[in-house]
Amino acid sequence: MVEERSRESCFDHPIFPEAEPDVQWKTEGPFAKLEVKMAAEGNGVCSDFDTIVIGAGIQGSYTAYHLCKNSKTLLIDQFTLPHSRGSSHGQTRIIRKSYFKPYYTQMMTECYQLWKQLEDEANVEIFRQTGLLVLGKEGNPEFQTMKSTLVENKIPMESLTSEEFSRRFPVVNLPEEESAILDKSAGILYADRALKALQDLFRRFGGTICDGEKVVDIQPGSLVTVTTTARIYRAKNLVITAGPWTNKLLNQLSLQLPLKTLRIVVCYWKEKVPGTYGIHKGFPCFIRILGSVQHHIYGLPSNEYPGLMKICYHSGSDADPDERDILFQQPSEDVNLLSNFLPKEFPGLDPKPAIVESCMYTVTPDQDFILDRHPEHSNIIIGAGFSGHGFKLAPVVGKVLCELSTGKTPSYDLSPFRMRRFQSNFKSLL
Repeated sequence: MVEERSRESCFDHPIFPEAEPDVQWKTEGPFAKLEVKMAAEGNGVCSDFDTIVIGAGIQGSYTAYHLCKNSKTLLIDQFTLPHSRGSSHGQTRIIRKSYFKPYYTQMMTECYQLWKQLEDEANVEIFRQTGLLVLGKEGNPEFQTMKSTLVENKIPMESLTSEEFSRRFPVVNLPEEESAILDKSAGILYADRALKALQDLFRRFGGTICDGEKVVDIQPGSLVTVTTTARIYRAKNLVITAGPWTNKLLNQLSLQLPLKTLRIVVCYWKEKVPGTYGIHKGFPCFIRILGSVQHHIYGLPSNEYPGLMKICYHSGSDADPDERDILFQQPSEDVNLLSNFLPKEFPGLDPKPAIVESCMYTVTPDQDFILDRHPEHSNIIIGAGFSGHGFKLAPVVGKVLCELSTGKTPSYDLSPFRMRRFQSNFKSLL
């Protein structure tokens, strides 16, 4: 039914010509090259859009949602929606204002407002407040900055010593030398609901979704030409939010960014006593900053699967997104790390994962996003490198990408997100 609905919203849309193009395929090069022979000029080509957005994950869907309120917008995805191939699937994500870098905290204020607006427009619950524990040593720079950012921005929070923490959360063993802060504003986002709500509203506001269409060619110009496995589209502006496939598309535009694609292991751990760490008992989300490993461990209260708590390591192994479905050996290093961690600090969980899933991260060297124009084609906008922490920020990311696409002054200082900070990594490819 999903495929039938999406095809109806695309191919049966009145702006598309009735005749089908004569399509021939060649398999040379990294992408299949599509030759379209048209029986008459303009047949099989749609030029009725102001903006095309490639990639219907949370960033692309929020961008398209903002754009379609004032312009004709097309949203393309290579897979039939909904799908679990990228970075936006799954039931939940953490939302928080506690950040190591203060500009994200500043952006999160508006994000909360826009998530609430989406809830109201779609009439669906997307945010649930649970609080977030940040656990680490007082001397750790990341822990200290997250704490000071909350204080400076007057975000409701508490600081807990290990003794105070043990009284409040007896089911967690926090080492005596460690401290905790509680970001009271934090919680969970129901990710799959959010994505569906955005795409449904996008259609309701007049947007067009063409899913199951892989982009095989992009030709820049005053009108950008995008060729998919189904047909050809032209628009004044193009926004690329293709997640782990970003560099594969940018290769067609003589640009490569320093993006690393990682396969992340998403683990669910069984509670020895059901409900011990449950959302209904008020257990919060958490981030555990450990000096012994490079990246933090995070978790959400048991909610998605009854009696199971999601706890993950915030990194993974290099992976090609087109090969993510290849079976990988278990247990992985990340699973072993978590299995060794849990008995020490979360003794109420079985240290063997009950469910192991996966998703993709697209990571920049500094863990900051890329929100910028193509250096040679100003009507091509790129949103990439969300580094495993972009979902919660999608409302503002989509707004900024919309502003860049429509020529408006961005609402935020984008200097931390400009690609020129990686000039030495991509200049030679231009």
